[in-house]
Amino acid sequence: MSELMSSIDQRTKLVGENRLELLMFKLGSRHTFALNVFKIREVITVPLMNQVPGSHQNLKGVTNYRGASIPVIDLRAAIKITTNEEEYEAGNVIITEYNRSVQGFLIGSVMRIINTSWSDIQPPPSAAGKNNYLTAITQVEVDGKNELVEIIDVEKVLSEIVEYDTTISEDVLDAEVAAHLKGKKILVVDDSATARWQIRETLSQLGLEILEETDGLKALTLLKSWADEGKTVTDEILMMFTDAEMPEMDGYRLTTEVRQDPRMSHLFIALNTSLSGSFNEAMVEKVGCDRFISKFQPDLLVDVVQQRMREILDAGS
Repeated sequence: MSELMSSIDQRTKLVGENRLELLMFKLGSRHTFALNVFKIREVITVPLMNQVPGSHQNLKGVTNYRGASIPVIDLRAAIKITTNEEEYEAGNVIITEYNRSVQGFLIGSVMRIINTSWSDIQPPPSAAGKNNYLTAITQVEVDGKNELVEIIDVEKVLSEIVEYDTTISEDVLDAEVAAHLKGKKILVVDDSATARWQIRETLSQLGLEILEETDGLKALTLLKSWADEGKTVTDEILMMFTDAEMPEMDGYRLTTEVRQDPRMSHLFIALNTSLSGSFNEAMVEKVGCDRFISKFQPDLLVDVVQQRMREILDAGS
C-alpha cells in the first residue's frame, strides 16, 4: 500500500492546474467513495486499537501511529451507511491530516488512485441520507463502464465528532479596528457547507455580512459581474476567504484569475484550507494570495479580517 502513496510529492504539481487525484475505496456497499490524495498520509491495514469508554459512537478506537496516539473513525458508520448489500469487513485504515490533526478512517477495500480535473467534479444531488456527507461526485470509467464516485465531506464528518468552538479570544479583538468592521461584507468560497457555517458563525460576531459561493467559478463570475457593472470590487467586499479544493475551479486558479484582472487584482485574498501548511505556503506565494491559514481557527480568522481593516484605515489616514 505504501507504493500506492509513494509518489504523492509528484502530485503537488497538479494543484494550480485545476487537477486533483482521488483515492477510490469501498465501504461495503455497491457505492464507490473517494478522498483527495493530498489529504492522505498513508494507507495501512487495520491496526490494533484501544477502546475509549464514553467516546463518540463513530470512534472505533485509538491506535499508535508513528509514535503518536490517533483516533480511528468508522467511516461507514459516520456517513450513515446502514444497508448490508454485501458482507462487509473493514480491511484498511486511511491516515489523513485535516486542519492540523491526524486521524484514521476505517474503510473496506482500496481500489486505485485516479487523476482527474476539477471541471469533472460536480456538486452532489440535493437529497437526504448519505448525500449530506458528500462534498462532490464524479464519473470514472471502471472496466469499460462509467461508475459514480462519491467524494466524502470529511470536514462534516469530523465536525460531528469534534465540536467547533466559535469563541473569539478577548486578547485577539482590537476594539478600535473591530468597530469599523460592522456592516462590511466578506466573500467566503468553499464547497463544504460545514466550513462555510464555521466561518459565518465566527465572523458574524463582528457584525460582518457573509456572502457565500460554493466553488471558484461561481465566485469569479460574481466578482466579474460587479466589475462589468462598473462597480469597484473592493468597495463591494472587504476581502475573500477561499478554500483550495473545489469543484469547477480550485482556489489557486480562482486567485490567479483575480490577480490577472486589473479590475479586481487588488482584492485581499486569504487561502483557508485543511491541506498541509508547508505546501500551501509555497502555493500562496506562487499564485498571489495575501494570507494562508489552516481551517477552523476562529482567532486566526478574526486576525486576518482585522489585518485587512487596518491596512485600509492606514491607507486612508
